[in-house]
Amino acid sequence: MTHRWLAALRGDPRPWLLDPARPAVRQLALRWLEDRPADDPDVLAAQAAASARPPVAPILDAQEPGGWWVKPGPGYSPKYTGTVWSLIVLEQLGADPADPRVDAACQYVLEHTQAASGGFGCSGAMRADRRPPPSSVLHCLNGNLLRALIAFGHLGDPRVAAAVDWQARAVLGGPDAPRFYASGTSAAAFACGVNEGMPCAWGAVKALRGLAAIPTAQRSPGVQAAIGAGVELLLSVDPATAHYPAGWGGGVSPAWFKLGFPSGYVADILQVGEVMAELGRARDPRLRGLPDRVLARQDEAGRWRNEYPYRGRLWSDMDAPGQPSPWVTLRACRFLRAALG
Repeated sequence: MTHRWLAALRGDPRPWLLDPARPAVRQLALRWLEDRPADDPDVLAAQAAASARPPVAPILDAQEPGGWWVKPGPGYSPKYTGTVWSLIVLEQLGADPADPRVDAACQYVLEHTQAASGGFGCSGAMRADRRPPPSSVLHCLNGNLLRALIAFGHLGDPRVAAAVDWQARAVLGGPDAPRFYASGTSAAAFACGVNEGMPCAWGAVKALRGLAAIPTAQRSPGVQAAIGAGVELLLSVDPATAHYPAGWGGGVSPAWFKLGFPSGYVADILQVGEVMAELGRARDPRLRGLPDRVLARQDEAGRWRNEYPYRGRLWSDMDAPGQPSPWVTLRACRFLRAALG
């Protein structure tokens, strides 16, 4: 069978991505590019091996016995080694949900990072007995943590359900909306005080990633409506241009066009494509310019570099400087496979 996405590449990166020497990449490539189920023996073997190798092992090795990283408390600081960031990166690395250290991190976040409103708040306080205020809840962090907690098996936890509920109500607004704050989530439809009260496309990407992790059959009408609102915002402009609302006179952020890994609160144009693929929208006509934009960044071997690597700011660097990145290459292949067939 001829695959259009492979024909569009300058080389076939699959053997490189499936190399057992990189088990974290391998287990995701098996799932995303070969459609292996999560309980496939090869997937499980690679996932187990990844726990003992960089980049997963350095994160888990740095965890304190109480489940937190660096300092106790809500865990938003320091970037990008604090508790919430470590958990977010572990999810993107496909860490093993059965690892007790991963579960301890999930439980710590649920106990210390959730505001009274139900959403997860951005607080770097060193107070383990004080949760972040509702005014600090933002779509980006809430979506990122929803994604991680659901991926690690906590969808059935009532506290995760409360964060899902906050996410949907904050997007949709109306009489059931949570209280909005000028300094944080400031209105419905992804408005954010950090973006001068304008809709934040970065926040929308992260919110959709969190909600997309919920199996389709388990999405409430509110969640479905919130997903629809996010899709419409992200496809209201050509994602390849990233000409989304930008506050403070900043214009389009150049970070949109730096394909990177991992991903914090910043999103790139490829992540828009990835979440649309997860939602079954990879071939939406409004995405038509994105595959070519992504393809143009490949090298002569059909691989991509990490242009936003957070180098020196993580527990360990993901990629060697100047070298092709298996992580970004895997992201690109996943999107292109869904978009081109």
